[in-house]
Amino acid sequence: MTYIAPTADVADQAVLGEGTKIWHLAQVREDAVLGENCIVGRGAYVGTGVQIGENTKIQNYALVYEPAVLGKGVFIGPAVVLTNDTYPRAVSPDGSLKSAHDWTPVGVTIEDGASIGARAVCIAPLTIGRWATIAAGSVVTKDVPPFALMAGVPARRLGWVGKAGFPLKADGAFWVCPETGAKYIEEGISLKEAEDNA
Repeated sequence: MTYIAPTADVADQAVLGEGTKIWHLAQVREDAVLGENCIVGRGAYVGTGVQIGENTKIQNYALVYEPAVLGKGVFIGPAVVLTNDTYPRAVSPDGSLKSAHDWTPVGVTIEDGASIGARAVCIAPLTIGRWATIAAGSVVTKDVPPFALMAGVPARRLGWVGKAGFPLKADGAFWVCPETGAKYIEEGISLKEAEDNA
């Protein structure tokens, strides 16, 4: 059953999947589409037309600006910001106030299973690959490959993570998850699951 806290602000035109929960002071704008079993935490913002896959968690005070697209099972930590303006200005060169029609929004795409740590900022336009992990406080300025572990300002790849979220360990030709034993193969600047994973 879908739940909307009495103090949340959810537009009538937003679409919420079964089991989705919108908590205290959160705002979900017009034409946003959230899949089943999503959680939008206290004070979080989901912009107009944002697309969010099932089983995604958006923690307290995160800002997900349109036209962001989030896959299934994405984790957005507290106070994360997904930007949407490459060259932000409040006014035009003549000093007149800009309106919503004076710029073209660009979005952040986050693929299935990826996690964005607390207070990270993702500078649009960019794509974060599936199952990648962005460390807390990072500033992401470029596309991130699947399974990458990124940290820093600007964020750089420190290693690889598996689906369980643990840093992978090198073992011969494979990268191995210490938690599940799953194996991965590095190919250039990306990683893929090994075919012999059961």
